[in-house]
Amino acid sequence: MRETPGVEALARFWERVTATVPDLSTTVLLGTAAAAAVLVLSPTLWRPARNVVTIAHEGAHGLVALAAGRRLSGIRLHSDTSGLTVSAGRPTGLGMVLTCAAGYIGPGLFGLGAAALLSAGHAIGLLWALLVLLALLLVQIRNWYGLWSVLVTGGIVFAATWWLPPAGQAAFAALATWFLLLAAPRAVLELQTARRRRGGTDSDADQLARLTPFPALFWVGVFLVVDVAALGLGARWLLG
Repeated sequence: MRETPGVEALARFWERVTATVPDLSTTVLLGTAAAAAVLVLSPTLWRPARNVVTIAHEGAHGLVALAAGRRLSGIRLHSDTSGLTVSAGRPTGLGMVLTCAAGYIGPGLFGLGAAALLSAGHAIGLLWALLVLLALLLVQIRNWYGLWSVLVTGGIVFAATWWLPPAGQAAFAALATWFLLLAAPRAVLELQTARRRRGGTDSDADQLARLTPFPALFWVGVFLVVDVAALGLGARWLLG
């Protein structure tokens, strides 16, 4: 029985998404790591690039809120690279703690998951997975800057999946992976710097301090340990 054109197109698309690519050379992996480090360490480049970290941060809040049974009310991304995720549910308890904790460990864990896919040869699937996550996030955005930020990020990822050859897609996926892994610890260090400068803020760490017996500095340490561990394990998987 002959398949319909729609089924054939879907099969070809699925074959493309799940296709594996050859392992990237150590030179390419180190080169993309160096490029990601420049994005993270350069004051000029870090400011616009940090919007990607905010997207991952707020996306992690949203995913964990839904997984914890909370009702997601919306997400806002701001031009100063801050963000806000609003969810409804119990104001205390494990679900609320996990939702608050997810933000600063989210980018690092997303990077670790990306490293796992990339090391298995699924660079193309990784890029399409990022597009799906961005599309899911888009429907929760509640302000114009957030809409613009997610659309631009999604457009860049889509352009890489559509026009780059498989080797180029793998290199782009490696750059994105390294960026998430390296950017996550810097975001935590910025959090502590802001808290010290302002004498405490209404940050995720401060909210966790109110929800648990542990002080905000403890939670900053937890965020940093998780993100550094994700960086170390991700680098091991990539460079293996």
